[in-house]
Amino acid sequence: MEQVLVQVLNLKKHFKDRKRGKVEAVKGISFEAHSGEIFGLLGPNGAGKTTALRMLATILKPTDGTATIAGYDVVTDPDEARRSLGFLSNDTGLYHRLTAREMIVYFGKLYKMTDDVIKQRLDELCEMLDMSEFFNRRCGKLSSGQKQKVSISRTIIHDPPVLILDEPTTGLDVLASRNIVSSIRNARDKGKCVILSTHIMGEAERICDRIGIIHDGIITAIGTVEELFDRFDARELETVFLRAVGETA
Repeated sequence: MEQVLVQVLNLKKHFKDRKRGKVEAVKGISFEAHSGEIFGLLGPNGAGKTTALRMLATILKPTDGTATIAGYDVVTDPDEARRSLGFLSNDTGLYHRLTAREMIVYFGKLYKMTDDVIKQRLDELCEMLDMSEFFNRRCGKLSSGQKQKVSISRTIIHDPPVLILDEPTTGLDVLASRNIVSSIRNARDKGKCVILSTHIMGEAERICDRIGIIHDGIITAIGTVEELFDRFDARELETVFLRAVGETA
């Protein structure tokens, strides 16, 4: 039976801006995601996707509302919530002087994993993401696709039940994107809960089990692709999105 691993209820985040005053980046979103599921947050840049994910990853503290990761509240029990998730940000860099292997080992040690467990996970990740060719190469010498594989590896080295991935294929070529998507599906098939942020319609339609459409800090629709097609009387996700945000399609 699928287990609810991410639960979000009326989550809000407001910022203070000198010029604009109070900025409501996330205005009260609610959803849940389950084990063995890829839940997509689909929306344009500035819609609130990244802010929402950073609250779930305990990087930002919510202004209001609640969220739990594997049963742990992100505000009252952030340490346990962090141990239960892997967060891939779209703007997190790598240490260029470390090799890919050293980078992943470093994060394993941050999670207080034993050397034996780290070695086992290194072998698994190297095979899963096809990294043997560059595993001992410095991160500064890697291609964009190779760097993204290292970033994903450090995100999942501790084998968490929840993965939060912010635009994981942005800027990658077709082959690199396909490899990353394959690894995401593999995580889902192993029973992980994957929260995937994207603005790419085709990507969301291909790999997400359910999709939440977010616009201007609000989730305007949630469902499977077919449910969204039926609800908005459309056969293309782009049309669904436009109608869900109140635009003419």
